[in-house]
Amino acid sequence: MKKTTRYAWLLALSLPVAALAQEKVDLSMMQKIREEGLKRSQVMDIAFNLTDKSGNRLTNSEGYMRAANYAKEALTSWGISDARLDAWGEFGKGWELEKSYVAMTAPYYKPIMAWPKTWTAGTRGLKNGEVLVIQLKDSASLEAYRGQLKNKIIIPDQLVDYKHSFKADAVRYTDEELAKMAAATPAGAGGRGGAPQGGDTAQMRIFREQMAARQNSQRALNLLKAMAKSEGAIAMITTGARNHDGTIFAQGGGAYKGTDPENFLDMALGIEDYNTILRLAKSGTPVKMDVDVKTKFQTKDLQGYNVIAEIPGTDPQLKDEIVMIGAHLDSWQAGTGATDNASGSAVMMEAMRILKALGVQPRRTIRIGLWSGEEQGLLGSRGYVKKTFADPATMQPLPQHEKFSAYYNIDNGTGKIRGIYLQGNADCKDIFSAWLEPFKDLGATTVTISNTGGTDHQAFDAVGLPGFQFIQDPIEYDTRTHHSNMDVYDHLIADDLKQIATIVAAFTYNTAQRDAKLPRKPMPRPRN
Repeated sequence: MKKTTRYAWLLALSLPVAALAQEKVDLSMMQKIREEGLKRSQVMDIAFNLTDKSGNRLTNSEGYMRAANYAKEALTSWGISDARLDAWGEFGKGWELEKSYVAMTAPYYKPIMAWPKTWTAGTRGLKNGEVLVIQLKDSASLEAYRGQLKNKIIIPDQLVDYKHSFKADAVRYTDEELAKMAAATPAGAGGRGGAPQGGDTAQMRIFREQMAARQNSQRALNLLKAMAKSEGAIAMITTGARNHDGTIFAQGGGAYKGTDPENFLDMALGIEDYNTILRLAKSGTPVKMDVDVKTKFQTKDLQGYNVIAEIPGTDPQLKDEIVMIGAHLDSWQAGTGATDNASGSAVMMEAMRILKALGVQPRRTIRIGLWSGEEQGLLGSRGYVKKTFADPATMQPLPQHEKFSAYYNIDNGTGKIRGIYLQGNADCKDIFSAWLEPFKDLGATTVTISNTGGTDHQAFDAVGLPGFQFIQDPIEYDTRTHHSNMDVYDHLIADDLKQIATIVAAFTYNTAQRDAKLPRKPMPRPRN
């Protein structure tokens, strides 16, 4: 650290004396954490092992198990205790894509970038298969195609208008946006998206109509797949409005439970290739394709596994209390899940390494959880919470529920931390504000009462445990990498990940050393 930078950092610490005095912060330890996290980071090497070396990490796949075993071995090598693969319950089949070759062969040759969706079957290596356009209006309209699908490659008649990108893919939060988050009130707190609030307004009616249209379209699509499979069709090709400029968003292709049948092959294409094929076929030009896809299913072990490890507590009175950090380790198949969510898993592993490298002897036990099945509905974290702390169906707490202090999560891409969501827990506001003070120069300042959803902190929050997600710069998460073939190592930002791991390590240390556990919201009602 340059001398001027060190002085600037110390000056910044001297300003909020009242806040730091009220909530004790060990500034000497904060400086040590910064030095280890920012100057001697291993986060990018961890990320390399979770992405390039492991491949995609679909739950129960070979890639997931490679990553999980690497994480277990790395944590053990750093001296972190009891690193293990921990079964949380039955998940279902593993799935691997072993081969995929797709090309248009008539009216001319054109290689096609296509991603088979997960848990779909392969083909027998079709050459020059005929493309058939299907008018997918509703379930009744499909009857016109019955008996015509054998050996066909199906394309629904759903031309997608290409929208040019006039805005940058990658962005950071502005000061104004962060100020708006900080000024939010509990009445305005909410999750991501969802139905409009209020009575039977025009907005609500439009929302219901849109939802009904989507449901009808999905039912028709499911019926088409079933009919195509029964008649011996080869595959279906689909797209979406986001699949442009070489980026293809591809994820689930159907059911994956052990007793579920193989799903009909559904492949995601970019808008440009999809529209080319559709326009040609609709013009009356015969379109043919080669489709050679091979997939493999793993059915020997249907259990889902998380990775769990810990640094044991040392205080005679507090060592049985728990501070947890975590992120989901699983991903989808098209990329290597770098920003969703090797970034989160890597920084959480790095936070544990930082604390261990500094010889921290925490008062409370610090535990890491790397979750599987998040992409299918927070399955790994919910399974762990249910067997360890409480079942949300009954809200009957297990013994460790009372001993739990907090859980911190990362799952919003590679962007650095700008603050933290309180998840409606107003009593933590001043605590977190004090903990962020030493990191103002790194851009982390905002504490918002608002909720955020869609990731594993909700498993803890659902049973009355303090669970938090940090505010992160969006970068290109929703525009380019989330669930896409572009979600690879090169889209990670090393300095941002170093910053995240440093702040997470600091929050974890502060929670473990604090005299009292973090305040809690009231226990939710049972869900049964």
